[in-house]
Amino acid sequence: MSSTLEQKLSWLKNEGHAELLTRLKHGIEKEGLRVDPQRNLAQTPHPKSLGSALTHGNITTDYSEALLEFITPVFEKSSEALDFLADLHRYTYQNLDNEQVWPASMPCVLPEEDQIPIARYGSSNIGQMKYFYRVGLEHRYGKIMQTIAGIHYNFSMPDEFWPLYQAYQQKEGSLQEFRSAGYFSLIRNFRRYSWLLMYLFGASPALCSSFLKGKDHQLEELSPGTLYLPYATSLRMSDLGYSNKAQASLNICFNHLNTYASSLDRAIRTPYEPYEKIGVKVEGQYRQLNTNILQIENEYYSDIRPKRVTQSGEKPIHALMARGVEYIEVRNTDINPFLPLGIDQIQSDFLDLFLITCLLMEEKEISVEECDQINENHQRVVTRGREPGLTLIHNDEEQLLAEWGFELLAEIGKTASLLDGYLSGTRYTEAVAVQAEKLGNPELTPSAQILAVMREQNLNHGEFVMQQAEAHKQTLLSEPVSTVMAETLAKLSKSSLEEQAEIEAADQDDFDTFLANYMAS
Repeated sequence: MSSTLEQKLSWLKNEGHAELLTRLKHGIEKEGLRVDPQRNLAQTPHPKSLGSALTHGNITTDYSEALLEFITPVFEKSSEALDFLADLHRYTYQNLDNEQVWPASMPCVLPEEDQIPIARYGSSNIGQMKYFYRVGLEHRYGKIMQTIAGIHYNFSMPDEFWPLYQAYQQKEGSLQEFRSAGYFSLIRNFRRYSWLLMYLFGASPALCSSFLKGKDHQLEELSPGTLYLPYATSLRMSDLGYSNKAQASLNICFNHLNTYASSLDRAIRTPYEPYEKIGVKVEGQYRQLNTNILQIENEYYSDIRPKRVTQSGEKPIHALMARGVEYIEVRNTDINPFLPLGIDQIQSDFLDLFLITCLLMEEKEISVEECDQINENHQRVVTRGREPGLTLIHNDEEQLLAEWGFELLAEIGKTASLLDGYLSGTRYTEAVAVQAEKLGNPELTPSAQILAVMREQNLNHGEFVMQQAEAHKQTLLSEPVSTVMAETLAKLSKSSLEEQAEIEAADQDDFDTFLANYMAS
């Protein structure tokens, strides 16, 4: 496993290219439910003081009107992305009255399903499309699943890395195709080894029983109103979270950009009988955008995605095919309730190391059999990751999770050593050492610590998370937003509302025509 990685790290060091690893590009997207003081899902509209959810580049909503989403710009230093994320939290808290931002992935006390408000984006065609897409998600999967929150970690190598790497690899062809193939190799290795991230950072071992009200499940009761699994790391990433039979049939394992894109393209054009029974427009009201396996590409759920910034009106899949992969989006990160931002610098540093290592490892394709093993390992870790003696499937054999984990940390440690050597520090080696402690002692993982606090303080899931929410709010507001940042965000809020009004005024077609044209493109 190590020779390929070691050769590439030696090349970076010996040729003076290690500096490139200090110029990664980072962006963070973080979701969080708005909740009232009684820990109930907020029924209030998205605060106008936060601007337009349709057009604001940094503060928007996801599925629900109550599900905030914070989006940072792209930064070379992850610390700057974290600082910007902190300011988005502070600014939002100053505009929320008595509401809190729920600092956990699994939701608060949920009302009856019909009382979960779907996000609204105004009267424009694009705003209506975003709304009816979410109506479609309701009919397909229910609203409950859509209240889960997470963190998306966006990552890319500096542009200068790719021509040098292509020359080292002695690969012919266009730089665009080489870069896309490189990111797909990263994605495949990520999928092989991301169980380690679930073990180390999974932070949803328990949930409020309202999430599973009226449904069959295999969870146990931790306390009245709280369900859990004793050794779970991330119930968010289990079958209780984002999973469905229609998408399972897609069997996308990310070997090549063209097969990935064609699979998605086929899914957004292939009718699915259960969705045909729902109907599209019934009695004058849209129930979904279409009856295909996916309404649009974004409906496909994966723990990692290849991405490309789209141009106005462009579909993501067309952007990828036309200009290649620009960055990758890691989507399996739980919100850690112990951290004010749900993520911190040590975790960000380790994610960088993990992703660089995945890129520089051996570039093997994933067979159908290995794809099944990857999925099996994933399920074992998210539901039983801290179970003593747990084994995973590695090279067609069962291997102890901890043993394999230490092997991976040794590889990641080599990347850390290169970076620390260049920077004359110990920051990255220390980030790996922190994770090694968790691998040696499962009680140090966030999932174990969450259960320990709930037991020690006799708290149910909602009480524990709300206690953390109040503490984080005080911590964040103890350091005010700078005057410049406050003015910038206030201007953005105002200009986003103006931009939404302009979009609404500029629409020429009715929505039916707009949708038909979009789907035909």
